[in-house]
Amino acid sequence: MNDKDDKCSNFLPLLTFGLLPLHFIFLTMVFITRKEHFNAAHKLFNSEWSDAQNMEVFGKCSNPNWHGHNYELFVTVKGNPDPVTGFVIDLKKLSTLIKNKVIDKLDHKNINLDVDFMTGKMPSTEILTVEIWNQLQDEINKLGATLHCVKLNETENNCAEYYG
Repeated sequence: MNDKDDKCSNFLPLLTFGLLPLHFIFLTMVFITRKEHFNAAHKLFNSEWSDAQNMEVFGKCSNPNWHGHNYELFVTVKGNPDPVTGFVIDLKKLSTLIKNKVIDKLDHKNINLDVDFMTGKMPSTEILTVEIWNQLQDEINKLGATLHCVKLNETENNCAEYYG
């Protein structure tokens, strides 16, 4: 170690709170992501349009007999690690929250017909991503973290991300 490195170390706080140094607690923003899965069916269509116009705009996604996806959901939260646990959020609590507010409502359901928070909304991946955010944001705040991003993979090639 040279003199310059040694002088810089004098600026680091020496006090600690819990198990982590104070400079780490107050200056560190950490992002953590929980991944979940669900399977759901939907149909993209506008009831004010003809079948031909729906097919032109939405293609196979306007199939009158519906179609389904194996979705991957990524929920990213941010915050400062707790000085005692080191957690930004308890991932077991986050997983339970996602399951109760989102997965249980969507898994093996018809998004157009069965999902209360999607009633009257176009069930595109983009809109679904925003509505999942709306289901989670306040509850994540109550757990002491901030919702940063909801990412929803509809297929291996298509996904939507929402940052509020």
